[in-house]
Amino acid sequence: MGESGIKVIATNRAARHDFFIDDVLEAGIVLTGTEVKSLRQGRAVIGDGYVYVDGGEAWVENLHIPEYSQGTWTNHAPKRKRKLLLHGHEIEDLQQRTREKGYTIVPLRLYFLDGRAKLEIGVARGKKMHDKRQTLREKQDKREAERAFGTQRGINR
Repeated sequence: MGESGIKVIATNRAARHDFFIDDVLEAGIVLTGTEVKSLRQGRAVIGDGYVYVDGGEAWVENLHIPEYSQGTWTNHAPKRKRKLLLHGHEIEDLQQRTREKGYTIVPLRLYFLDGRAKLEIGVARGKKMHDKRQTLREKQDKREAERAFGTQRGINR
């Protein structure tokens, strides 16, 4: 019928740098028509977004979806709060986890899955500065090891 597979629209690369991601969930997101059309053009910024639970419902705020270029007076507000579609037990779990000290919920990825907009969210703990440096060091060491292994492989051929 329509689309199949995953089409990634936006990722929050800073989230994995700034937070330890403990748990990942996939949530549907309630959107208007012009928001969906804007997302299909591949336009969105999720870096400033955050998720919270209010009144038994999950909401995402500061998720920037620019106005649709061909939209008229029906266009949406770019940074409005949007409802997330999750099961009741998932919302209860999120609410329980965010009550614990140091936990927050951050959006990780916005994508279409078989034509439906999904938001991947993560339950996260904030990293201290030394943790961020350690992560960068590990990443750099891994890159150097791969580079050394790659040049070694090239010589053996």
